[in-house]
Amino acid sequence: MERLHIVLLIALMIALALALVRMRNLLAIAILSGVYSLLLAAVYTLLDAVDVAFTEAAVGAGITLTLMLAALSLTTRRETRPGGRAARRVLGLAVAFAAGAALVYASFDMPALGDAAAPIHNHVADRYIAEGPRDTGVPNIVTAVLASYRGYDTLGEVTVIFTAGIGVIALLWRWRRDEP
Repeated sequence: MERLHIVLLIALMIALALALVRMRNLLAIAILSGVYSLLLAAVYTLLDAVDVAFTEAAVGAGITLTLMLAALSLTTRRETRPGGRAARRVLGLAVAFAAGAALVYASFDMPALGDAAAPIHNHVADRYIAEGPRDTGVPNIVTAVLASYRGYDTLGEVTVIFTAGIGVIALLWRWRRDEP
């Protein structure tokens, strides 16, 4: 039954993504992007990744939506039709392909997926996997690591993200106030 819920949520997310691509009303796009993030948080929750779901809901549906709405208050609510010179579009496409090629090239140096000899597996991962559920009482290993073993680190990361969001909002508010 849970698998059916996940499939239905993902189907709804695909339909929502297709609708978002076709829309021109930026306010509706911003709000539906927040809805998309909440649906994704629900999928993460059903997959027992509660920590990732919390982050997605807070950042994707909360902070990002707030920043998009703040940015929309400084501009128009409708997207302009793409136009302009073809050279500018070709340049943008070339930059996107160059960035993609650089990422593909960088991925050649990565260890194979699931490689037990990868550097990430040579430290405390075995201890976390073996003793994490017993030490913390949390069945999800990722949640146990983030909430118990690395609790202060996670609190620091959340504080940095919150401070950055408040800083951006303050800058946008001041910019809006200084306009004639």
